[in-house]
Amino acid sequence: MTKIKKGKSTKPAKSNLPRKNSRKARRQQQIDADNNDESLKIHRLGPAPVATSSLVQRLPSTRQSDTVQSMKTSWINKQRVLVFSSRGISYLGRHVMKNLRSIMAHSKSEPKAEMRKNFSVLNEIAELRNCNKILFFDMKKKRDLYLWMAAVPDGPTVKFLVENLHTMEELKLTGNCLRGSRPLLSFDTKFDDEPHWKLIKEILTQIFGTPKSHPKSQPFVDHVLTFTIIDNKIWLRNYQIVEETGSLAEIGPRFVLNLHCIFEKSFSGMLIYENPLYVAPNLKRHLAKAQASEKYQQRIYQKLAYEQKKPEESFPYDKTDEIFQTPAPPSDNDDDDDDDDDDSE
Repeated sequence: MTKIKKGKSTKPAKSNLPRKNSRKARRQQQIDADNNDESLKIHRLGPAPVATSSLVQRLPSTRQSDTVQSMKTSWINKQRVLVFSSRGISYLGRHVMKNLRSIMAHSKSEPKAEMRKNFSVLNEIAELRNCNKILFFDMKKKRDLYLWMAAVPDGPTVKFLVENLHTMEELKLTGNCLRGSRPLLSFDTKFDDEPHWKLIKEILTQIFGTPKSHPKSQPFVDHVLTFTIIDNKIWLRNYQIVEETGSLAEIGPRFVLNLHCIFEKSFSGMLIYENPLYVAPNLKRHLAKAQASEKYQQRIYQKLAYEQKKPEESFPYDKTDEIFQTPAPPSDNDDDDDDDDDDSE
């Protein structure tokens, strides 16, 4: 018997093109059917109108300018604030900085920076952290705390001297708020009087205002941040909204910002405003020491004046007055004493 070698089949191979075309056709038909199905348009156009109820209505395709816009869940305001400090900051300033981070859901932290004179490095740090605002606490001579508020990278930059620091942990501040809640910003009417106060108001609004629909924020408001101008200084207070009647309880932190100057760029540029009523802390301490030393100086001056006016003799003495001095006559008691002496002898 002869073996027959099995070779490749000579039958033509079946083509897959008709099957692919049929799948595309069925998919297209399904898409067209879904587009024509009214029940799938509920998420876009709302439920179909029902004759028995007038509350459920289909949303119109156009919107009038007077109608209220729907709530947007997307995060549009991309404000990120970098809150950090320089080395050598006091414990009180460090706790105030941590309190600000806790009430600002859109803030970011950074390790302490070693700053001497070149503050332009802070712009690079904010750029690496993807932040467009900076709150930088700088301590001088371990006693004077300065706060820099800057918009990165175009500016402006505002420099404040921080006074009267109080933290959230103090017992007299009894208020409390939920973490991540958005604050109401309340500004004094004096912020609209002068141009530099208007600029500071805008910077404070962008820094302390938590963006709407921020991922780390909560969709409610339960505390108020107030900014008041008293004695040419900004007084910052944080209050909890206790009840619907409007009663408030202070939370903290609380401090006073004494305006020093405003620069055009971010930590650089031309000086566009300088507070004429600002007094440096070193000058204040010098004046306080001078005032304390006035009491000692007055005592020394009085002593020198007394020494100059003091006469050489306590009263004038005339030697001719001695002729009018006569010895006192002997008394009877003296005679009796003499007799007694004679008898004893």
